[in-house]
Amino acid sequence: MDDPGKIVIWFVIFLLSLTVHECAHALAAEMSGDPTGRYLGRVTLNPVPHIDPLGTIVLPLMMMIYGGMMFGWAKPVPFNPLHLRSRKMGEIVIALAGPASNIVLAIICFVMLKVFFYSSLVSPDIWGEMGFPIGTTLTIGLQLNILLAVFNLIPIPPLDGHHVLRNLLPDSLAESFAQASPMIGIVGMALLLFTGFTAYLVSPIFNVVNNLLYR
Repeated sequence: MDDPGKIVIWFVIFLLSLTVHECAHALAAEMSGDPTGRYLGRVTLNPVPHIDPLGTIVLPLMMMIYGGMMFGWAKPVPFNPLHLRSRKMGEIVIALAGPASNIVLAIICFVMLKVFFYSSLVSPDIWGEMGFPIGTTLTIGLQLNILLAVFNLIPIPPLDGHHVLRNLLPDSLAESFAQASPMIGIVGMALLLFTGFTAYLVSPIFNVVNNLLYR
């Protein structure tokens, strides 16, 4: 990506999307009975407590500047399973809260794009010279949040989908899955990052969304 303005937009939306994602994890944990995230200041839309210097800033910026796959992470929200009212269901709810928040953000971006740029209800001219940057920002927000939601739902450690799958498995299988998680995580993440499998997953979703947008 060689457009400095676009890099800034991508990074700001990436940072805000990760912030909402981690805040949703912390809020879901609190609602499930564990206040650890609240005590650590993670139930907030202030990005600072969620930032991991390498995963949130350095790596994403380098990959955006040099054209690699968009990849990064925020500081995980810790929780104490002993505090949860229902351990398995609580962990599933906490895990799903992050991707669900990205889906909500994607829906918001989609609705705004549809209403203000791709419908006869409102003329895009209302934005004047700001129309292009606003449209670009909403498009990036839509695409990035779909990507974050789909990516995090993949059942590979340490992604959110892994926590969902582990808690849906019978206890004997869940224990074996937990023991094998480090190796599954290494192999699985390598495949995701270097084979284009994530793009394969999100491409059909992008196509459906674009068809709905331009219809």
